[in-house]
Amino acid sequence: MNISNKQTKRKTEYFDPSRSHTCKALGDKIIEMIYEMDGASKDIIVICIGTDRATGDALGPLVGDYILAHNTTYQVAGTLQYPVHALNIKDTIEHIYADFDNPFVIAVDASLGMSKDMGLVTLTNSHLFPGKGVNKKLPAIGDMSITGIVNLSGHTGANLLQNTRLYTVKQMAEYIGKALIYADHHLSSPL
Repeated sequence: MNISNKQTKRKTEYFDPSRSHTCKALGDKIIEMIYEMDGASKDIIVICIGTDRATGDALGPLVGDYILAHNTTYQVAGTLQYPVHALNIKDTIEHIYADFDNPFVIAVDASLGMSKDMGLVTLTNSHLFPGKGVNKKLPAIGDMSITGIVNLSGHTGANLLQNTRLYTVKQMAEYIGKALIYADHHLSSPL
């Protein structure tokens, strides 16, 4: 099973990395959602989806690398060296659910959106559909999802991912990575 059975109302919150000098607001919201969704006592898996073959799509693997460079309790799938992408995501999801008993999965991916939302990070208390912005039919994944809106949506989605500034993607990846690390340190340390 790759998505939560709980019937909760889907809620998405937006964060602007350019307006915040810290990741605390996003990190605090991640912690809050994990507790609300009974994920704190489970193995937390962060699946970072994407590939470095398209600049905009490198967000997930950059987040994966950022998390692995720090001391966390997360299990991470998806890095620049070992990306999780359209060709291997089904196998990766199967391995996660075979290796961990009822894990709490946080899915991280790049997304395309409206011009007013470009550069924002979203946090949703539900799964995401990887590849949706470029018309790929891939399985839903995640109990919680985090996306970075890296470019505009449109008919040429894949082309837009190729033409996204690496600087923008790197800044968003660091923001998301720092927020996840902040959340992990607060979840794993006694109150």
